[in-house]
Amino acid sequence: MAHTDLVITPVSGKSDLKAFIDLPWRLYANDPNWVPPLKAEVKELLTPGKNPFFGHAEAQYFLARRGGQVVGRISAHIDHLALAQPVEQGMGPGTGNFGLFEAEDKTVGDALIAAAENWLRGKGMIRVLGPISLSIWEEPGLLIAGHEHPPTVMMGHNSPAYQAMIEGAGYAPVKQLKTYELDIAQEFPPLIQRIVQSGEKSPRITIRKVDKSKFDKEAAIILSILNDAWGNNWGFVPITDAEVAHTGKKLKPIVFEDLIMIAELDGEPVAFMMTLPDLNEAVKPLNGSLFPFGFIKLLKWLKKPNCRTMRVPLMGVVQRLQSSRMASQLAFMMIEYIRRNATAHYGSTRGEIGWVLDDNQGMNAIADAIDSKVNKIYQIYEKPL
Repeated sequence: MAHTDLVITPVSGKSDLKAFIDLPWRLYANDPNWVPPLKAEVKELLTPGKNPFFGHAEAQYFLARRGGQVVGRISAHIDHLALAQPVEQGMGPGTGNFGLFEAEDKTVGDALIAAAENWLRGKGMIRVLGPISLSIWEEPGLLIAGHEHPPTVMMGHNSPAYQAMIEGAGYAPVKQLKTYELDIAQEFPPLIQRIVQSGEKSPRITIRKVDKSKFDKEAAIILSILNDAWGNNWGFVPITDAEVAHTGKKLKPIVFEDLIMIAELDGEPVAFMMTLPDLNEAVKPLNGSLFPFGFIKLLKWLKKPNCRTMRVPLMGVVQRLQSSRMASQLAFMMIEYIRRNATAHYGSTRGEIGWVLDDNQGMNAIADAIDSKVNKIYQIYEKPL
């Protein structure tokens, strides 16, 4: 059909929102590595009042239709907390975002990106950073390497064709996020074992499991370490108390005490490592719905997960210890303890660590030391408006 048959409209009403959510099921019908998300969770993500992201952000969604059929979608959004961040850390005044990008072809992609840019420009933005869907803490970046295997829990997947579409629309790479995979059925190299054993002899160091009966208190400790550890990182945006509570409620069913460690030095919490069983292994067969029997299957899996892969989405050491030998020692100890628990209690054989900023020298060095390899790369782009 001719280009004139293409119509871009803002999402308005329940029918449009449903079409926005449903589109990937058609576009990825023949992609064996796409994991259908739970539609109820996607709807919650997109809905102000249900997603606390909208307590400090605003968004507009767009649909592309050709001949009456939905052929693409995109979000344009502004995180007001991100606007308050230093420019040198990637966000800053005048920076808006696009995300949730799906397009049947280049013509659709160009039109959707232009619509998102026009909306952001109308809001006074002078720069676009994306794709980010929706918060930097959710699914940042476009998958540009690693399409050949499915994403783990809370990670994005997209068509390889999108890289050319976005770059063709004038976007330049600004930051890469890497994911590492490793064989956790094998012990780490002898050097790492010696570092762990040395730490175990130190009376200053305690590595402990989280206590799920004190969930709110433990979450507050982790948040405090996270905000300190990541405060100077590229792309950092503070997490609000409402977002912590919301995320905690969502993740609580897949939080297992022996997979999340807090490291204490002289009795003070100074580092943490969060590991999650790969929920996508259980979610993929459900095809986006918990009904009629998906809910029962998922509950059974959550009661005692037996999964191949564990993912480390978050890890942090307070800034005063970063770049020190102590920071590396604490990291290796937490990784080793969780590795042991994952293999012994959950039957896991594979781990994924990510995302890791391409210039995060400390984390990249740790990943190399435990013989892990990059298996996915996500790219964040920028463009002046």
